[in-house]
Amino acid sequence: MRNHSRLSRRTALKGIGVSLAMPWLEAMQPSGTLAAAEVAAGVAPTRMAFLFVPNGVNLAHWTPERTGFDYDLPSILQPLRNVQDDLLVLSGLTHDKGRANGDGAGDHARSASVFLTGAQPRKTDGADIRSGISVDQLAAQQVGSRTKFASLELGCERGRGAGNCDSGYSCAYSSNISWASETQPMGKEVNPRAVFDRLFGDGTSREMDEAQQRRLALRKSILDYVAEDAQRLQSRLGRNDQRKVDEYLTGVREIERRIELASESTDASTHRGFRGPDDVPDDYAEHIRLMCDMMVLSFQTDSTRIATFMLANAGSNRSYRDVNVPDGHHDLSHHGGNEEKLEKIRRINLFHVTQLAYLLEKMKSISEGEGTLLDHSMIVYGSGLSDGNRHNNENLPILLAGRGGGTIASGRHLVYAEETPLNNLYLSMLDRVGAPADFIGDSTGRLPGLKI
Repeated sequence: MRNHSRLSRRTALKGIGVSLAMPWLEAMQPSGTLAAAEVAAGVAPTRMAFLFVPNGVNLAHWTPERTGFDYDLPSILQPLRNVQDDLLVLSGLTHDKGRANGDGAGDHARSASVFLTGAQPRKTDGADIRSGISVDQLAAQQVGSRTKFASLELGCERGRGAGNCDSGYSCAYSSNISWASETQPMGKEVNPRAVFDRLFGDGTSREMDEAQQRRLALRKSILDYVAEDAQRLQSRLGRNDQRKVDEYLTGVREIERRIELASESTDASTHRGFRGPDDVPDDYAEHIRLMCDMMVLSFQTDSTRIATFMLANAGSNRSYRDVNVPDGHHDLSHHGGNEEKLEKIRRINLFHVTQLAYLLEKMKSISEGEGTLLDHSMIVYGSGLSDGNRHNNENLPILLAGRGGGTIASGRHLVYAEETPLNNLYLSMLDRVGAPADFIGDSTGRLPGLKI
């Protein structure tokens, strides 16, 4: 069925303090040269995101035995079975600048600061921090102007910008993986409500706060404020687009409802109605999933094409009682070969990968152009350490999900030569999002084998 009219890719539903961007619709037409190139023949833009987990993994239960397409999923990766064909397991990649290289202890802080930069951080707990520009920000500098937000930085644990967090390394290193410059880390947002308001708010920060407080006082959804606009839009759309908009708005309302429930369940529920610093869920799994939902919404509405997400800060000692691990994660990572501790680490790793599966399956369920949102994305998941006990930085646990707009042959386990820089992968990803660079950190060239 033909659409009734053509729409701009930047179509949004408007209300008081609300601007609800729309997902990709058949009726959308290009606006401008860049957009025309992106939407021609149903081609969607390519996104990329980077998810960081601390303290390494239990490699014995992470690494597939077979290489190539017919690879097995070890126990930690079993939650990814529904997206196995959309995944590359990359073994052998290294971050040399995460090693001491003469700087002594502080491996956890280095593992975070080097994760997306490949640059040796200056050992200091003062104001004279220095690392390198991260891959996400290199991309944001080139393509970030095409979207509402150049990039999105998310996390589940707050960080500190100063102080000694790891053997003489500033807390800024442990708390951030995104760096706009050698001396400027990009602070992350840990409050799902604040991210939701940022994505769909309209006006100044004060105006958005006031609008949010009015909605909460009247117990209204943001959808109530755009209902008339939504009705007008639906009358202009074909049947397929009408269904897609209905599904999208239902999904937005469900996420909004979950944020409300999470806010009410926190010890800081007295902050309800304000974007307070403590307005985050007590349930860690739900916290992660809400932040994943924010990332998906930001990609689905083309609000940004670049995101980072720290599931926990480097050296995090969070316990995982929901998976029967009351011990601190960092303490367990110094397992000394103890099988009981290694099993608990495996359960923590499995918990994290289960949340990744939630993200990837949701992206795979969203149709976009000739494929899915996941097809048009590149999602890196991993840690800056291999084994938390050895604090080693070679053979890092790295996954790459998505097909990069058809430029990646997924569904394989690839093994690279010892000491191949992880940053070679990042160089290859920058090419695919239209932000090529000569080098990043200690890269030595593009990573081969991604496309057959």
